[in-house]
Amino acid sequence: MSRLINAKGLRRVAVTGIGVVSPFGIGREAAWKGAIAGESTAKTITSFDYQDCETHFACEVPGFEPTDFLDKRTARRMDRFSQLAVAASRLALDDSGVEGTVAPDRVGVMIGSGIGGIETFYQQVVICRDRGADRVSPLFIPMIIANMAAAQASMELGFQGPLSCATTACASANHAIGDAFDQIRLGRADVMLAGGSEAAVTYVGIVGFNAMRALSTRNDDPGTASRPFDLGRDGFVMGEAGAVLVLEEWERAEARGAEIIAEMVGYGLSGDAHHITEPDPTGKGPAAAMTMALADADLDADDIDYVNAHGTSTPVGDPSEIRVIKLALGEEKAARTMVSSTKSMHAHTLGAAGALEGGLTALALQKGIVPPTINLHDLDPDCAGVDHVANEARKADIKVALSNVFGFGGHNATLAFMRAGAR
Repeated sequence: MSRLINAKGLRRVAVTGIGVVSPFGIGREAAWKGAIAGESTAKTITSFDYQDCETHFACEVPGFEPTDFLDKRTARRMDRFSQLAVAASRLALDDSGVEGTVAPDRVGVMIGSGIGGIETFYQQVVICRDRGADRVSPLFIPMIIANMAAAQASMELGFQGPLSCATTACASANHAIGDAFDQIRLGRADVMLAGGSEAAVTYVGIVGFNAMRALSTRNDDPGTASRPFDLGRDGFVMGEAGAVLVLEEWERAEARGAEIIAEMVGYGLSGDAHHITEPDPTGKGPAAAMTMALADADLDADDIDYVNAHGTSTPVGDPSEIRVIKLALGEEKAARTMVSSTKSMHAHTLGAAGALEGGLTALALQKGIVPPTINLHDLDPDCAGVDHVANEARKADIKVALSNVFGFGGHNATLAFMRAGAR
């Protein structure tokens, strides 16, 4: 069988571009440098008056100007989550060098969002209440619906291939990337822009998660608030981001001399069927997503070197994920597997999380460096049993990595990546 076809007879898929607009800054290099530096991006909120919120801090994107990527009129017609998505898509496209080498109808876009245009929704409801129904914007609905991140990227870039949006809470980006991966493997597209976008660092976003008692309230020291697997964790930190990967059929990427950052080799997904917010305590659902990704990639647990954990810094979620990793890999192998949560630095970007973390996972494979979990100084005994990459990045010869995301409602998704040329 050709090395350009995998063992299942499906086309191989390369990651040839990464576009990131995140709390680390603009572009893939800013994200990578921030991730290996091991520094928190959490700061006091600047985008709204937080005084009557329980949480006063978040991880916002610094220095983002929508008009650097869009004309002013078009930018005004988009919620921030769509602006972030278009910016990340343009950056990913530039990073890949694929533009102009492929017909527009062979390029698709799949960008997930867990919430969509929450700030526009809030603003327009206030206008309706205070000024009357006739003052509501005719763009209200097109600006808030979650599919508009993918739609706007498709329209701005002129791509006419498979177009879709996953809206599965925190799992949205992984589902979008996994579904895009399948479009290429099945021959429906040659190139896919895939990822996620979220802009929920807003007044209603913060108060909503505060009402759930989900957010950290460590207002006196935001930089130490996101502390996955640490005994002192008190909730997650909210972040915003747009992140997009360029997935490309392997043979054409090689033929045009593209930089292949990593190979995407597997995708697994499952449902907990348990609770609207809490994970299944047995861990069977998320473990099934991990084992499905391994089977899809024709890999065994022993092949896994690193897991980029969902690791949100919540009291219930973190030990649950460690149980999941042990269940999926086996306790002996889990103990030898490097695990870290980059959310400790860039926070939880909700529907964008899987794309930002998937991009960092691909770069870790390429560069042979594993980003750390920072603020991990007092390991929760319930989170023991894996090789935590704590507080400092670690050089390592890693060949295969998994990236987990688990969303409210029991949505689980795992992506499997392999170092380019490792086959």
